[in-house]
Amino acid sequence: MKNVIFLLFILLFASSVFAQPADDPKNIQKIDPNPDKGFTYSYFLYVPNALREPDSIKKTQTILVIPNNTGKIDDSLEIHELDAKKRITQNAVFADTANVAILMPAFPRPESDWQIYTHALDRDAMLTEKKEYSRFDLQLIAMIDDARQRLKSEKFKFDKKVLITGFSASGMFANRFVFLHPERVKAAAIGSPGGWAIAPAAAYKEKPLRYPIGTGDIETVSGVKFSLKNLRKVPLFIFLGAEDDNDSVIFGDSYEEEDKNLIFELFGKTPVERWDVSKQLYKDAGLAAEFKLYPNVKHTINLEMRDDILSFFRKYIE
Repeated sequence: MKNVIFLLFILLFASSVFAQPADDPKNIQKIDPNPDKGFTYSYFLYVPNALREPDSIKKTQTILVIPNNTGKIDDSLEIHELDAKKRITQNAVFADTANVAILMPAFPRPESDWQIYTHALDRDAMLTEKKEYSRFDLQLIAMIDDARQRLKSEKFKFDKKVLITGFSASGMFANRFVFLHPERVKAAAIGSPGGWAIAPAAAYKEKPLRYPIGTGDIETVSGVKFSLKNLRKVPLFIFLGAEDDNDSVIFGDSYEEEDKNLIFELFGKTPVERWDVSKQLYKDAGLAAEFKLYPNVKHTINLEMRDDILSFFRKYIE
């Protein structure tokens, strides 16, 4: 029974049909924005009751970060907050079983500025001068540190490094966040990251690869020098369905036209066509990355994927 419950963690990717209640839904806290601490949007935090037991309090615990992905554009912040709350409630079952806390931001994805794909941490989101959509990677770090401080006041001790996972747009966010801040990540499970996992390379076949195709201008985009050394320390599990044709590369809110054309030229015109090249780039860079392609699977998560994700994360939960 425990394994069956544990498998339901993957609810973050799946339909709410499989939703299970947390041991105490009231344990889900909404933390209000705190610009003085570096985050201008709310986040949700769930801590299982089991972590409050005396034996658990003495141990260093782990936070699992799940970037929010509403799945649509909307200028109403309430829409994104309600969706984030629903998703963390569904995923609290994993926290109950694995004894991890879950943190999920409630970042907006605006309709009026649709080209800023905040939930995917795209190039526009990194470079925008609109403060309300700027640098959600740094805001997420501020949220993590705020959560750790709050929990410390309750006598908890949480690791500075987090687990992070996502699928589709939130997979893109997770993938890019790891490259930008590898020193803050313990391990990452990344599913179907928009048709192209960011390459750990500044150039390919003498063509420069700018963010988020590759790492060519990460320092310009983020203000921080890219650290391949630190990235090599982060275990990665990257997965895709062999019939997944959900390709963000072709859409203007994800990639600019010049980036789309370069990806088509160098790597292929579909996510699956690009898969082997991407896998080789990660191997050539010396990353601890496992790539897995699942036959007969579209843009979704099946039971085999769920088993693999959970097996992967179990290795890194304190």
